[in-house]
Amino acid sequence: MTTDMPDLILHRGLFTTLDRLNPTASAVAIKDGRFTGVGQDQEIMPLAGSHTKIIDLKGRRVLPGLIDNHLHIIRGGLTFNMELRWDGIWSLADAMAMLKRQVAITPPPQWVRVVGGFTEHQFAEKRLPTIEELNAVAPDTPVFLLHLYDRAILNGAALRAVGYTKGTPEPPGGEITRDARGNPTGLLLAKPNANILYAALAKGPKLPFDYQVNSTRHFMRELNRLGVTGAIDAGGGSQNYPEDYAVIQKLSDEGQLTIRLAYNLFTQRPKGEKDDFLNWTKTSKYKHGTDYFRHNGAGEMLVFSAADFEDFRVPRPDMPPEMEGELEGIVRILVQNKWPWRMHATYDETISRALDVFEKVNQDMPLEGLHWFFDHAETISDQSIDRIAALGGGIAVQHRMAYQGEYFVERYGFGAAEATPPVKRIIDKGVKVSAGTDATRVASYNPWVSLAWLVTGMTVGGLHITPQRNCLDRETALRMWTENVTWFSNEEGKKGGIQVGQLADLIVPDRDYFSCAEAEIAETTSDLTVVGGKVVYAASGFKSLDSAAPPPAMPDWSPVRAFGGYAAWGSAESAGQPALARKMAMSCGCANQCKVHGHDHATAWSNKLPIADLKSFWGALGCACWAV
Repeated sequence: MTTDMPDLILHRGLFTTLDRLNPTASAVAIKDGRFTGVGQDQEIMPLAGSHTKIIDLKGRRVLPGLIDNHLHIIRGGLTFNMELRWDGIWSLADAMAMLKRQVAITPPPQWVRVVGGFTEHQFAEKRLPTIEELNAVAPDTPVFLLHLYDRAILNGAALRAVGYTKGTPEPPGGEITRDARGNPTGLLLAKPNANILYAALAKGPKLPFDYQVNSTRHFMRELNRLGVTGAIDAGGGSQNYPEDYAVIQKLSDEGQLTIRLAYNLFTQRPKGEKDDFLNWTKTSKYKHGTDYFRHNGAGEMLVFSAADFEDFRVPRPDMPPEMEGELEGIVRILVQNKWPWRMHATYDETISRALDVFEKVNQDMPLEGLHWFFDHAETISDQSIDRIAALGGGIAVQHRMAYQGEYFVERYGFGAAEATPPVKRIIDKGVKVSAGTDATRVASYNPWVSLAWLVTGMTVGGLHITPQRNCLDRETALRMWTENVTWFSNEEGKKGGIQVGQLADLIVPDRDYFSCAEAEIAETTSDLTVVGGKVVYAASGFKSLDSAAPPPAMPDWSPVRAFGGYAAWGSAESAGQPALARKMAMSCGCANQCKVHGHDHATAWSNKLPIADLKSFWGALGCACWAV
């Protein structure tokens, strides 16, 4: 243990270190952004000097900072202040009330945007709003509503703003739904190509650069509030390098990042992928940067011909025959330049074809030592897992099934959903695996929703899709969100735990993650978040330590000012809702409770039953649980 005077000591805590040789501690010492002492109070407190800041944790649980393995934070930060979040809102009535309030303060020509992070199944009403309801709330203000990556709903004002008319042609792989006269209704469908959704959203107004800087700071602040201290940015559609990285680069240069970021470069042009990666491997250097902002290789899009969109409401798409040839060209460029990559792949059919390419390249250009991996992998087979293991790759899973599990069950059945993705089997086979969100559009950025899904196997709509034998214990799930992620950013041993020499990132959750009820895991926030030995967020009993808050959200009509973020925490109307009431609303869509299950109808209709339509079955376990 070092004798240097620490900058900061936290003591009288219940530390879960994730260090197998020193699993628990009551105090830590931090100097120059790293842990210099991890042990008991009687060991750590004598290290304090006259300038050491001391924080008394009063017996609270402490965890390593959470790291998201797949977050679109750079893109999401540019628009966060313009977006109304329905993440964590359990009734459509409440969501529409939020929308109505926001419409009232949004000036023309601005839009009100609800851009993903929720599912209709989370609402008590088990449905999305109708176009008529949107028009009634906002007759003149454009409203754009993105539901996962399957559909967008536009009110009349938004349709006029994007310019879709009777003469607008159908986009490839998408549909503009029309009335009997051929006029667009306002419903846009991905079938399964989501480009129609991106294209419509891209027509909205953008924030000025200084506002984007403020917006990104508020997004990081929201993540810190939820205990996130690091992330791997997966690039994204409409996120061009280096133009759209100017904001995050400015914040990095000025020392204002409160999330550690490793970023991957995502090709933006179909049939132009090779030019992108040839250019980027010449102008960018893998691992270049700092412990706060560093380059992490290629992906998640490598070639557009290998993109199997994850819309479980439509049949699985077959990748075109040119996929292998185009993918091989890119992979050879990356291996030659020693760049790792990540590759979006939902279905095993896509993964197995990609592995054919990787194995072929490996014969004359070994992949050994490259930390490459597949993202998502919902339906990956045991054979593909073994092939990945043989090549030294990894699998990054996200909790998309927590938002789309109901759709998956409807198409493929409960049996197929029991291990989708097969996280337990991946772990048992020894393949590198970690967890994240894929936020902000197809799932919420809230890490605790992901942790709850890993532990309970339940969707946010209350459907129990993963049997207990395939769920994870809480410590394993936590490792999926901390130390496991570091292999995917090639930072093993540098962060992800509370150990001497590691970067000093930790959180004090508002409840004990290891002893709280399973139903409460998803409700967790952080009362104290420390990144690099600096307090970046503090609340409740630690609020006096909070000095890192950004200026108020810009513009002044920003939904962030009125509602905050997840679960509208900043809104007086939403504050203080009991977790149990929210859980009941999440699982129940009726006015009257069942005599057997109360309002927990999900328990009944999620059981294995010989029925074709699980949502209309009456009489499961002798009750009338049908109102979904």
